[in-house]
Amino acid sequence: MAYPKASLDSRLKSFRSEKVPSNSPGPSSRPGRNTRMPARNANEKNTKGKTTRTPSKRAVAQRLQSLQRAGVTHIPKAAQTPNTAQLPDADQQPSGEDLQIIAAEVAQCVRCAELAETRTQTVFGVGNPHARLVFLGEAPGADEDREGIPFVGRAGQLLTKIIEACTLSRDDVYILNILKCRPPGNRNPLPVEAANCREYLNRQLATIKPEYICCLGSVAAQNLLDTDTTIGKLRGKFHDLQGIKVLCTYHPAYLLRNPPAKRMVWEDMQILMAEMGIELPKK
Repeated sequence: MAYPKASLDSRLKSFRSEKVPSNSPGPSSRPGRNTRMPARNANEKNTKGKTTRTPSKRAVAQRLQSLQRAGVTHIPKAAQTPNTAQLPDADQQPSGEDLQIIAAEVAQCVRCAELAETRTQTVFGVGNPHARLVFLGEAPGADEDREGIPFVGRAGQLLTKIIEACTLSRDDVYILNILKCRPPGNRNPLPVEAANCREYLNRQLATIKPEYICCLGSVAAQNLLDTDTTIGKLRGKFHDLQGIKVLCTYHPAYLLRNPPAKRMVWEDMQILMAEMGIELPKK
């Protein structure tokens, strides 16, 4: 079923025509680490009777303007599908489904109220949309939240070196995270947050159709494979996710704190590259 679309220009006009309360942040305000976007109605209740927060009209208008500058002209209506660990079949994919459509939905997502209020922007993914290999992390950090690109901080720079040591580049693979928003204080994703984001992850993987996934760290591995097995026991061998071969290894951030673990990560990369048929240079 195709998603109904609405013109981005029409949405911007509708927001601009409505009056913004005097206590709303000015155009120069940008939600960030210590700034919370005000709720549209502080007393708004959800179906369970709990108070929920939603972004202000000005914040939504700023997000629409950001999408417009990025070249997005239409925004699809978010799909109301249940969260599931199972990847959707190709014939169940919406007509015309691609990463740009999913990214536009993610940019509007407010399923996790705290993350929607504290993020600067969502961090969708980057790389080859038809990659054989996907690298999966846990969540964006401060650098990623600021730039909107996964793995650009110190850990990301180390990941780039690992990829290049495998005779590949970031343009050859696809890089994404379990969560699309930065958790406050870089804490681990909560189970409910990972569940809320799982639909987007499943659709990304179903669209990219990778042959291999490399999980970086225990959070990514345990969430993707739905297990509580430690990363030390998961690494060094392949796991199956509906026909996709999954290899788990340590997160680059862990390597920055524990350099001796780099040897084990390189062993994992050798296993992965051998399976992919990529010959590594002898050292």
